[in-house]
Amino acid sequence: MNEQSKRTAVALVSALGLGAGGLILGIVLANVAGIGLILAGFDLDPTSVEFLILSLIFVQGVGCFGVSMAYVNARPSLGPKIRERLGFEPGSTPFDIGYGVPDLRDLGVIFGGYCTAFAGVIVGLLVISQLQVETGQNQLGEVAMANPGIVLYLIPVMLFVVGPSEELLFRGVVQGRLREVLSPVSAILIASIAFAGMHGVALVGGSTVGNALVLVVLLWPALVFGTSYEYTDNIVVPAVIHGIYNSTIVLFLYIGIVYGDEMAAAPQTLLAALPV
Repeated sequence: MNEQSKRTAVALVSALGLGAGGLILGIVLANVAGIGLILAGFDLDPTSVEFLILSLIFVQGVGCFGVSMAYVNARPSLGPKIRERLGFEPGSTPFDIGYGVPDLRDLGVIFGGYCTAFAGVIVGLLVISQLQVETGQNQLGEVAMANPGIVLYLIPVMLFVVGPSEELLFRGVVQGRLREVLSPVSAILIASIAFAGMHGVALVGGSTVGNALVLVVLLWPALVFGTSYEYTDNIVVPAVIHGIYNSTIVLFLYIGIVYGDEMAAAPQTLLAALPV
């Protein structure tokens, strides 16, 4: 294996490891904290608001944001040592995640990206509904249905916590790492598949076929997020698209709860495609 092939293999392993590791670390810490609280006498279950808060703190805060920042800050010092141990040529490769206040072009990408992502998911879920397969429900949706009073509060959480933290990890770090050795199309595709696949852990119940189809549908907005980042080199753009996309689904959930059974089916189906 030549050096370029080795670099590609290392980039794939490190990028996917960071993505999976961030989510797994957050999930493990959230569950450990939850068990600790239960042992301490607190009444806690997976559909409680308290457990949702723990998940946001550890999965989004520590797992996504924390791992991303740790990688960006540790790479300048650890990178050369790792390259030396792997037998690569010495040197320092800067790793930057582009960010900034969106300009007019970025705003256009945000609008177009949001419309494209949401429309594609609607079409995909309509196709799944025609196949009459059982799909799982997103765990966050279960918490929201059990605690309707928190639903509207989830909108700012999606905009300012979930969207930015997940995009920082999967587009900023994972896709950014892959872009060092792969073409834009390959990097976006691999990062998007990883993003969609790793969100399978959030689905509760459903059939294997149904949940697999949901993950295929979820691949569409992931591709939109990745393409918007590649095009603008501004992590704020996919973060905003992701946040608005999630918020729209939460808003549909609220409408379903307020207006009752006649409108409940649509948001329940949409919740399966909530990437959180």
